[in-house]
Amino acid sequence: MDIYKIEIENYRLLKNFSIDIENELSLVIGKNNTGKTSLLSVLDKFLNEKNAFSYDDLNIDFKDELESLIKSPDIPEELPPKGIKIKIYIQYDEKDDLSNVSRVLMDLDPENNKIVLGFEYTLNHIDFLRIRRDYESFEEKEKARVAEKKKTSPRGLKDFLKQEINGYFNIQKKSFGYNTITNSVNEDHQIDLLEEKIRINDIINFKYISARRDVTNTEKENTLSRQTSSLYNKQENNSDKTEATEDFKDQLSETDVKLSGIYQGLFQDVIKKVQEFGGIKINDTEISIISSLQHRNLLEGNTTVVYAQEDHKLPEHYNGLGYMNLISMIFEIEILVQEFKRNKDTKPADINLLVIEEPEAHTHPQMQYIFIKNIKQLLADGIKRDDGINRPLQYIITTHSSHIVADSDFSDIKYLKSLAKNDVTAKNLSDLGQQYDADPKQYKFLRQYLTISRAEIFFADKAVLIEGDTERILIPTFMRKVDLEEKERLQSEGKEDTFLPLLSQNISVIEVGAYSQIFEKFIEFLGIKSLILTDIDSIDDNDVACPVVEGKKTSNSALKHFLKDVNWDKLKALPISNRTITVGSSTLCVCYQQEEESYHARSFEDAFIHLNREFVKENKSTFQGVKNHSNFDDDKKSSYQLAESCIKKKTHFALDILYHSDENFSNWKIPAYIKDGLLWLKED
Repeated sequence: MDIYKIEIENYRLLKNFSIDIENELSLVIGKNNTGKTSLLSVLDKFLNEKNAFSYDDLNIDFKDELESLIKSPDIPEELPPKGIKIKIYIQYDEKDDLSNVSRVLMDLDPENNKIVLGFEYTLNHIDFLRIRRDYESFEEKEKARVAEKKKTSPRGLKDFLKQEINGYFNIQKKSFGYNTITNSVNEDHQIDLLEEKIRINDIINFKYISARRDVTNTEKENTLSRQTSSLYNKQENNSDKTEATEDFKDQLSETDVKLSGIYQGLFQDVIKKVQEFGGIKINDTEISIISSLQHRNLLEGNTTVVYAQEDHKLPEHYNGLGYMNLISMIFEIEILVQEFKRNKDTKPADINLLVIEEPEAHTHPQMQYIFIKNIKQLLADGIKRDDGINRPLQYIITTHSSHIVADSDFSDIKYLKSLAKNDVTAKNLSDLGQQYDADPKQYKFLRQYLTISRAEIFFADKAVLIEGDTERILIPTFMRKVDLEEKERLQSEGKEDTFLPLLSQNISVIEVGAYSQIFEKFIEFLGIKSLILTDIDSIDDNDVACPVVEGKKTSNSALKHFLKDVNWDKLKALPISNRTITVGSSTLCVCYQQEEESYHARSFEDAFIHLNREFVKENKSTFQGVKNHSNFDDDKKSSYQLAESCIKKKTHFALDILYHSDENFSNWKIPAYIKDGLLWLKED
């Protein structure tokens, strides 16, 4: 039995949200403020009831709707319950024990193996009318208060709702019917779980490890040592490790006898003083101090986690914070697994759901790789007790770590993406494969490439797709130079920049070689603004590389894919507006060499040398990426010829540019196609 889907309405950013849940690991990724923590929070509030809902938990659009309804002069005849809603979709098979869920089953059809549990925090029609009346009274009192004090401004509807909302909104728990033919929920067919007194925590047991973990490596804080006590208490309450537990208790009893004899001598002076003071009458009951070690309390403050280094045992706080966090998470996971098992007289819940929030906190990349590689093995047994009772364990990990994503299975990944200001969607990365059905090899390449080194694109707002190492080395400097030049230009015109500097934006730069067209569907999936920087790659009729002025067509596969309907002559002078393509919810711009200062370059090196010939010429003797230095003294040689005959290694040439730059990079120019592309990308 497991959860396969969760739907959420009107909770914070999750306005109309649905996420598929895998039967083991679901890795939830996305940029900041895409609802990852909200998913954890709403489950905790409905399933564990630890924290009450508040006005700020309502989705902003729903807040506006609610306030409008309250203030409206028109009263609806009947207002359906409105508010925060969550549906948890469960599936089971013939092997599952249905004793706990038998009372929530809505259909006895053996072909229907679906259960839908609904949780609501809603305002019904009667309470809506009451809230309108009470707010009118609140307004009158506020006006009187302001008139009396003459200075303070009246509190408004938002203030009223923040204070009083829990007096009008009510928690509902239900089981809904499910139609297997239409694959839809029948909310008219329902069971009230509160009225029927059905225990939800016997069906779903939900626990989590928050990103705000109390892990330090200061001398006074023994996080791991404290966790050993907690872990023992959990194990001692269930059927696991019974023999070890009894051995521990037996040893404590023997120790009590020995310590009591020692205490008699140790404390005899103070006992004698008590007697002499008159606290105990002669021949009356004698006071004594004995040992009474309590196995439940002994570990608290009396166990120390150490780590070995050569022949020495060092205390836990000597360890790095990254190791401390990783070890602490393993301890915490084990503690929660023991809680899922429950005690030996109580069966575990049918579904056990664990959320681990941002395991990368305080850990370096290698620790993150270790965690994600081993987490499935660590939790593979699920909830397995010594008495033979087994339950599966589903776990959700939320992360911002590209290192964790890079070492994860595509089929586990759920990508959260903002649709609008107050709405988020969740996409299965596995669904992306369907868009590559025409060429599965492209999808295979994409998977291999992203899991090797470029998973940071999942967390970017924008992307630059480049061909190779030269651009990778220079793009950060190009961005800095564009930022500086744009700032100076706007200041000279007395204007302010309405966009963030490029280096302040969340832009991912990834090398795609000659395969940028393969990334088109992926960019569409992510929905992010993207810039492709490539070369015009002119060739003649014999498909031989040549200067652009002699060219007849392009050999560049990206240009042939994205601008396939543009002929060669138009391609050479195509304005940037005609090189901007809409791809799903994102825009993509293709930039390549354009005519600049009466010359059209074929490649980056060609374009850079043309614009900065004197810069290269002045420093040619110390350019490690340049050969045939004397060619730069021949004014008859074109920049195309120099790029072909004098560039020894492109990456070294890129590093040469950086090495010989002045403080503000003002002694050389950026080729226009790159600068124009970056300025386009800079805009929101």
